[in-house]
Amino acid sequence: MNVPLLDLKAQYQAIKPEIDAAVRAVFESQYFILGPEVVACEKAIAEYSQAAHGCGVSSGTDALVIALMNEGIGAGDEVITTPYTFFATAGSIARTGAKPVFVDIDPETYNLRADQIEGKVTAKTKAIMVVHLYGLMADMDPVMEIAKRHNLVVIEDAAQAVGSEYKGRRAGSIGDYGCFSFFPSKNLGGAGDGGMVVTQDAARAEKLATMRNHGMKPKYYNKYIGGNFRLDALQAAVINVKLKHLDDWSRARQQNALRYNRLFEEAGLGTELVTRPWVPRSTDPSQAGDCSCRHIFNQYVIRVKARDALRSYLSDRGIGTEIYYPVPLHLQECFAYLGHRAGDFPESEKAADETVALPIYPELTDEQAGYVVAAIATFLKSDNNA
Repeated sequence: MNVPLLDLKAQYQAIKPEIDAAVRAVFESQYFILGPEVVACEKAIAEYSQAAHGCGVSSGTDALVIALMNEGIGAGDEVITTPYTFFATAGSIARTGAKPVFVDIDPETYNLRADQIEGKVTAKTKAIMVVHLYGLMADMDPVMEIAKRHNLVVIEDAAQAVGSEYKGRRAGSIGDYGCFSFFPSKNLGGAGDGGMVVTQDAARAEKLATMRNHGMKPKYYNKYIGGNFRLDALQAAVINVKLKHLDDWSRARQQNALRYNRLFEEAGLGTELVTRPWVPRSTDPSQAGDCSCRHIFNQYVIRVKARDALRSYLSDRGIGTEIYYPVPLHLQECFAYLGHRAGDFPESEKAADETVALPIYPELTDEQAGYVVAAIATFLKSDNNA
């Protein structure tokens, strides 16, 4: 059996007439950059995310960059964030000339520990960039309290978390900025690169719209040094179609997570063999914790011993997996100038060594999920796991 990590062809076939019609309409209009499709997408994503304003941009990375630029953050400034995330998070900070300052993660949620933030605040700190990893929001209340005390900007890196919730509030709606990615593999993915910044602040939204178009206002009169961060109309058209299906897809992912958990239990794989992701009570009433959180499972990530050997074993049996992320950012070569060493952020390093993501796309079948868990059980209960 073949079980890919993600099956975008199955998703496309299910909504092909809608996508094809939307793309055809863009070609017939010949309006490819910004325009009415982008305006509609901005309005829809902002409303879906419980935000007042949306600004379509060229990628999730550029969403982070433009949010920092909008605040004038640059050389000599510091931004607090997590080392256990995709490169774009800290990379966007470094690109502005600012310094990424890391705090370690919670081993259960993989999100940054809010109780470690305040100890990293200095006179140079200008912002906190919070990552909502794997579709689960970080603990935002203490983050916002710290930011208020120290007059810091809060940027939510919600690239993996569109539609996730924290105490009833949607990702992107709590901080000063919420940054989304429409990379094709995301829960809400386009047909290429694309992104969105949402905000509750009208003045910030107006400046974002100017900054994304070379800082021009009006045309050829450059108010700011901005960039070419514009969202393509084709990407907006695809997102406008897919957004209508997103809640159904998120529910399917949640059910797939519950099914995995049940199958692991039935296979006799306890936490000493497989550490499963945390599931809030909103998804599984039998679980402890806050029922007002909504986990959208952009990834379903487990911890296992002999992780790399397990990946090889599963690959040989046609099962796709991925490691998010094999090297924490503080140990990446490009950030050597920060002076970190192995052991500085032990939970991030441990997660990088032990975690592996399993297929959880909405179209995953019972048979496929059962095949995945059976293969993991065979490996973990055999001498392969010695």
